[in-house]
Amino acid sequence: MGDADTTTNAFDLDLPVIGPELRELPRSESTEQLRTLATDHWIVRNQLGFAILDYDDVTAILRDKRWHNAVAKIPEMMGITDPEILNRPPSILAAEGDVHTRLRRLVAKAFSPRNADALRPFMRDVVNELIDPVAAAGRVDIAVDICEPYPIPIICELLGAPREDWQSFSRWAEDVLRIFNGTAADEMEVIGKAQLELKEYVIDMIEARRSDPRDDLITHLIAAEEEGDRLSTEELVTMVNAVIVGGTDTTRNQLGCALSVFAAHPDQWRLLGEQPDLAPKAVEECMRYFGAIRGTGRFASEDIVYRDILFPAGTFVFPSLDAANSDSGVTDDGTRHFDITREPVKGRGQMTFGSGIHYCLGASLARAELQEALPILARRMPDLAVDGTITWKPTTSAIFGPDHFPATFTPA
Repeated sequence: MGDADTTTNAFDLDLPVIGPELRELPRSESTEQLRTLATDHWIVRNQLGFAILDYDDVTAILRDKRWHNAVAKIPEMMGITDPEILNRPPSILAAEGDVHTRLRRLVAKAFSPRNADALRPFMRDVVNELIDPVAAAGRVDIAVDICEPYPIPIICELLGAPREDWQSFSRWAEDVLRIFNGTAADEMEVIGKAQLELKEYVIDMIEARRSDPRDDLITHLIAAEEEGDRLSTEELVTMVNAVIVGGTDTTRNQLGCALSVFAAHPDQWRLLGEQPDLAPKAVEECMRYFGAIRGTGRFASEDIVYRDILFPAGTFVFPSLDAANSDSGVTDDGTRHFDITREPVKGRGQMTFGSGIHYCLGASLARAELQEALPILARRMPDLAVDGTITWKPTTSAIFGPDHFPATFTPA
């Protein structure tokens, strides 16, 4: 903490300013600009507040409970005025303080590594089933044929939803996730319809599981109890929403980003095909080198003094996970080159899952999905190469990845 003589208001600092045009640049160029800025500045201005660029500062802010998750502010920031949406109880993604602690405590066991590991055989089946139709041709749209359909069957299996409902879940997930896009205010009818349909479906599932418990996530969440405390039906619905929001677009886009990196590093792709045991390291390295989530947002819940700088209550900061992952201290040799044999630096892992109390709840599931998919793809789709041009999602998307990824490979 600083005193009145040494503390400077953040808004009085003479800082470089990054404008919205940075997000319009190709990902590689915007990342390189952030890296260049980060060599001399741990903090810069942007149109909404401040971007945080240094690994240690990103970590410190994400772990400081006074900085609240800006997810709660997204509808307001998008210009949404519907009181029904603005006044909804917060999901675990946006909850803070005792509310967040309670929700996280109740559901932690349901999202354990053990439960994620139980789904690994099913994940392998899904990957192989997606490769089978394209295996003989040696040609594929990675984004459309592999990445987009991959996570939905796994989420449905996790929840206990039958195969015939996979397409409905895929549509609901796509439409609900529009809330994070810059065009959300113009798409509220579509978003609201998907949220309502999903809510009605989940309520029906909850009622069915209460009378017929099964070995699935909804049954586990219904049974979650600590000292007599249980999740309400509304909390169960928002938790399932959080699972779909957090477990669908993140996985499909991260897989697409990872495969684009491997296509540019054929020696590493060949190595993974030959040594599938490298999968855990490969996943961490892909998420460090090219994370699908570039940054996150926080706002000051009170006046906060950090590094002798006063951030008044309500100030927005945007910890750049992209810049943090590019920090030379995150790699064992201080270099940024892509290497799936790299040993992780203790206490300085990749930041794409975030840090602090809002560390990705589904990290174990996402890791398992990627660890199972990548080595199978490397074995069954050797000599992966881009066939034309990868079309990327708009840079304004909260979760970045390929829309189309034409590729060729040698049929194995």
